[in-house]
Amino acid sequence: MNERQRRRLLDRTQRSSATVGREIPDELTVQGTTIDLNEFVFECKRLDTIPDDERDRIEAMKTKLKRERLERKQRIDREDITYEEGERLVRSIYGIDRALNALEGLDSPSIGEELRQKKLSDARELLSLIRQTQE
Repeated sequence: MNERQRRRLLDRTQRSSATVGREIPDELTVQGTTIDLNEFVFECKRLDTIPDDERDRIEAMKTKLKRERLERKQRIDREDITYEEGERLVRSIYGIDRALNALEGLDSPSIGEELRQKKLSDARELLSLIRQTQE
């Protein structure tokens, strides 16, 4: 792989839109251990609230995934690999990014929930204003 191809691959790892339409890998080998990544993310998303012990487990997984992402990116940057191997690493980085995005979004409410909370807040404010004008 020449330097231009290497730079192009590294640039692709920085695109925030690269995870759109991507799936979380079923399995991923992180530091020599195979993880059922898709099952882990699905299991976490199924929880209504995240207990502290699960939160610690999720944070540990996010740390492992970030470390693995960095290692794969460094392989593209530093090792003498083929362009095809670089492509494979970029695609695996997209999968890691997709999983990280899903895990990062666990604490934030869904858009529907945010809209519901906004409507409730607006209704309370309106009710408060109506009461003030009646006094």
